[in-house]
Amino acid sequence: MLNKRADKLELIRIAEAVALEKSIDKELIINSMETGIAKAAKSKFGQDNEIKVSINRDNGDIEIFRKLIVAENPENSNIEIKLEDAINLNDNNKNKSIGDEVLQPLPSFDFGRIAAQIAKQVISSNVRDAERERQFNDFIDKKDTILSGIVKRLEFGNVIVDLGRTEAIIQKNELIPRENIKAGDRIKAYCFDVRREQRGQQIFLSRAHPKFMEKLFIQEVPEIYDGLIEIKSSSRDPGSRAKICVKAIDASLDPVGACVGMRGSRVQAVVNELQGEKIDIVNWSEDPAILVSSALSPADVLRVNVDAERKKLDVILTEENLSKAIGRRGQNVRLATKLLNYEINIMTDQEDSERRQQDFKEKTENFVKNLELDETLGQLLVAEGFATIDDIKDSSVENLTRIEGIEEDTAKALIERSKDFHKKDQEDISKRIKELGLSESLINLKGLTPGMLVTLGERKILSLEEFADLASDELTGGHDIVKGSKIKIEGYLEDFALSKEEADDLIMSARRIVYKD
Repeated sequence: MLNKRADKLELIRIAEAVALEKSIDKELIINSMETGIAKAAKSKFGQDNEIKVSINRDNGDIEIFRKLIVAENPENSNIEIKLEDAINLNDNNKNKSIGDEVLQPLPSFDFGRIAAQIAKQVISSNVRDAERERQFNDFIDKKDTILSGIVKRLEFGNVIVDLGRTEAIIQKNELIPRENIKAGDRIKAYCFDVRREQRGQQIFLSRAHPKFMEKLFIQEVPEIYDGLIEIKSSSRDPGSRAKICVKAIDASLDPVGACVGMRGSRVQAVVNELQGEKIDIVNWSEDPAILVSSALSPADVLRVNVDAERKKLDVILTEENLSKAIGRRGQNVRLATKLLNYEINIMTDQEDSERRQQDFKEKTENFVKNLELDETLGQLLVAEGFATIDDIKDSSVENLTRIEGIEEDTAKALIERSKDFHKKDQEDISKRIKELGLSESLINLKGLTPGMLVTLGERKILSLEEFADLASDELTGGHDIVKGSKIKIEGYLEDFALSKEEADDLIMSARRIVYKD
């Protein structure tokens, strides 16, 4: 390249060709060439030298310089020069003084094999980096959109997609199961991430993401595109079944009908793209009870008990509808749970009745035993909504006397006995905490009540570190579906009615303390 016999204009033509092919600024290519030649020149003139290379943008002439510092008494000729010598180099150096930088011209040279390789590596590396940066800038705005391309090749189950100027990847877990994709196929996918990577693909696509289905509906349903219908949420079991919840902004519109289309044409277009995935379209409602009834279709729901604070729903239905609500391998209830972002507990009418009776019995026994009441009075208190002894303690005489059969003296006695029990209970709990040997850091964790601490201690969770290693589900409990059957999973603090959000906050607070360093 630096051979005098070479056509120097070839450099400029190469830079222009690479810039056009890679969609990169020509100036960046030439700068990369200058960097590569400078590195090669170091191998010729010595690594101690600081080399600068300048390529003329018009004729391709190459000038090589060594950067030197003007010094009064130079100690190293590779980096320092006397002032008079600097002036002799160039008339422009007449105004230079001690400490200034000057450029000393170096002779042209023929590349050796090693020097040529070094220059090539530097140029190639810089071009690749520039190409990746260009790709990132071109596609960062295309995140959260559907992209279309040609399948270029398959690598270890992953699909490489040619988007025209660059490539993207659909990883194996982001494909629809059992989907038959071949090289040369045109494919659509949702762009869920664009990020800078040192090697490998930068653009990540998905056909299994719930957003892919949402974007397809936006393409197929003009009312959604125009903002007349809003997609509230969605959930998918890729390749099998999906649910999407829609809301009409314009009250005159039927959101479900609009998404289905004439003779199902709109939803069918989405189904075809999703390889036959069955889609349930749910009409959104402010009332979680109505919403879950629609989401669990085709099951007929008898009633729903809503616990908005803990984001839990108890869905009661007949024995005949139980399997429909759960679905194959728990699919229907699992998708509904994701759709609503509520914990859904499905039970039959008989199970609900038995649970209520058991709950009523346990609350009554608690009052009878600890407040020394007769069973009738205990049942009366439970029937009026008093669930715990603390509820009675925090109540007023006026509230209690409103209950038929409770006189003022009885009300005062109930409150007094509740306060005495609470005091004794707190003393017993404090004593028990000491016996269990809980660490001070766990005891002092904000949000954990004395009762919770005792329960954790009895479960051998004694330190803040052990608590921080737990998952929120281990605290709250829940249900799992095994072979189509619902299995109860007991939580450490399930009896304290913790919501998932509260459990998450407790665990994250512990982790912030444990891992603060």
